[in-house]
Amino acid sequence: MKQSGASALLQGAVQDLASGVASALRGGGRTSREDLHATVRSTSDLDLAAARVLGADLLLPAVLDGTAPTGPEVDLARRAFDAYPPPVTAAPTVAWSHWALGHTLRRVGAPSGPVPEPGPEPDASWLTGAPWPSLTHHLAVLAPLALPGQDCAVARLARGRTLDVARGFVRAIRRRDWYQAAGAGRWLAVLPDVPHTLGLPSGLDFVELMGGEDARVLLQVRAARLIGSGVSV
Repeated sequence: MKQSGASALLQGAVQDLASGVASALRGGGRTSREDLHATVRSTSDLDLAAARVLGADLLLPAVLDGTAPTGPEVDLARRAFDAYPPPVTAAPTVAWSHWALGHTLRRVGAPSGPVPEPGPEPDASWLTGAPWPSLTHHLAVLAPLALPGQDCAVARLARGRTLDVARGFVRAIRRRDWYQAAGAGRWLAVLPDVPHTLGLPSGLDFVELMGGEDARVLLQVRAARLIGSGVSV
């Protein structure tokens, strides 16, 4: 019961943070940061854990609109990065998520204090040749890496498998896996040669309609729309 209660608290904290980011992404690129600022004021252990779950997307509004992040945003992200280094036995997606957070912190800079060193990229060979359902699942988890011009091993691999990600997007919708569909949709917003017949904009609308009560789904859909609109980073 204690573990279940702690899990529920963490999920709630993640939803709160994701909601703040999603709110900051609304408006077709005209970001509003007030809700996010209000959300990141606390830095309890629960908030740090939630920030680590959300990862680099905590700083996504600053990345997409090219503005400097505020001190509280950076402080929470930096403390989460330091508090939860991946163990040697961590799953590859955990290692990549941690690297993405450190890489984004270095990218956006910091109003004050040191910026962590993300270190070298983790290994990505485990994704090479992955079946398309598995590929889509892992890429959805690593959606924070789906940014225009992102140059890392995962992004390069994804750019060579657009059709597989498109298949995964459709499959996730059919399975009503809205989180995976939203993450795959965000990747498709940055991948080349997406088939027009896929109807990505309409698909994202449907994902938001059906799964938008989950703030993490809403965050990814709004990010995909902003990126698809041609926002430069």
